[in-house]
Amino acid sequence: MAGKSYFYFMYKITSILWNSFKMALQELKVNKLRTFLSLFGITIGIFCIIGVLATVDSLQRKVQGDIKAFGNNTIYIDKWDYGGGPDYPWWKYIKRPEMRVEEMKFIKEKSQLAANACFFVSQNASVNYGDNTLSGGSIYGISEEFKNIQTLDIQFGRYISDAEFGRGTPTALIGYTNAENLFVNPEIAVGKTISFSGKKVIIAGVIKKQGQSMVGGFNYDECLLIPYRFFAGMYEVKNSNPFIMVQAKEKVSSAALTDELKGIMRQTRRISPREEDDFSLNDVNLLGDSINGFFTQVNIGGWAIAGLSLIVGAFGVANIMFVTVRERTSQIGLKKAIGAKKSTILTEFLLESAFLCIVGGLIGLALVWLLAQLLGTVLPFPIFIAPNIVILALSICIVLGVLSGIIPASIAAKMDAVVAIRTK
Repeated sequence: MAGKSYFYFMYKITSILWNSFKMALQELKVNKLRTFLSLFGITIGIFCIIGVLATVDSLQRKVQGDIKAFGNNTIYIDKWDYGGGPDYPWWKYIKRPEMRVEEMKFIKEKSQLAANACFFVSQNASVNYGDNTLSGGSIYGISEEFKNIQTLDIQFGRYISDAEFGRGTPTALIGYTNAENLFVNPEIAVGKTISFSGKKVIIAGVIKKQGQSMVGGFNYDECLLIPYRFFAGMYEVKNSNPFIMVQAKEKVSSAALTDELKGIMRQTRRISPREEDDFSLNDVNLLGDSINGFFTQVNIGGWAIAGLSLIVGAFGVANIMFVTVRERTSQIGLKKAIGAKKSTILTEFLLESAFLCIVGGLIGLALVWLLAQLLGTVLPFPIFIAPNIVILALSICIVLGVLSGIIPASIAAKMDAVVAIRTK
């Protein structure tokens, strides 16, 4: 008996769903213009929600990926404070001493919380291969542990070896864009000899294409990476924007590492307790936190705009349902006369209202997908519509449909069968 009751219940629910779906389709076919205008608010609201959430989510993914390129849980020790701002006292920082490679070595000896530390310097120079010349290329000088801090994939060839770092051999990694411009086919760059600033280097590997960064930082696509010792033999280090990267060990917070590094740097520079720091400790994690706060504000703005459109759409759907109830009054009376319960009538109209909102939402989703395809060819990052965003939008449609149809559906469910049948 229990099995039969279950199957009867499922049959009844399926029948109600199918009838409601057919009624919604009939409403769309018979009153195309009226239904479209009423659903337009739902379409615009869902378009705004999905559009804003998908764009912000895709942009956030891109920015977070760019921030990770700075190094996970990493502190940048520099003479400059990366905080910036309109009241940035540049005159105060320009007088500070530059970072020195000896300070990086001292940090590696004294620090208990650091997993990796490396020295970084940079210059601009023209890069030559045969008759091809690249003007203003970025030359980055790095120490051994740079590869442990930075996320850097090699497309062709290999990374610089520890022996080459130790000897300061003329070996380089070239950015993908630079390899394309010099050799057309980046793969053939491996093993070739190029020159800059009067020195020749052999290309050991080609860096995988990174794409345009949204937060600045390193331009790996248009750079040359060379060992620090080789760099120091060509350029004046103190005039090459030197800084130190220090990455914390696992389960060590950047705040704890910052406190330790502050003491070590004051010790190596012999700064007395009364003197202020002549260096800055820049936490990459703080940059990510501030950007996440910005995205939260953008999302709130998107929800506010979408909310107004959804309210307008809800009134439009409610109007459709009121008209539908009036047009089907005699049908409702006939159904009640042959035994249809109030709950059945109520459920049918609520489901029809929900189906109408889902149709409006699907149109909005289709418009967002088309817009994403167009913007993907223009923006420096692809727009990805995550499944959770689609589920959220459809859930909103269902809830909005139920709320919009609750009053008309209640009116239909409470009708007297005799009076309803006589209504013309």
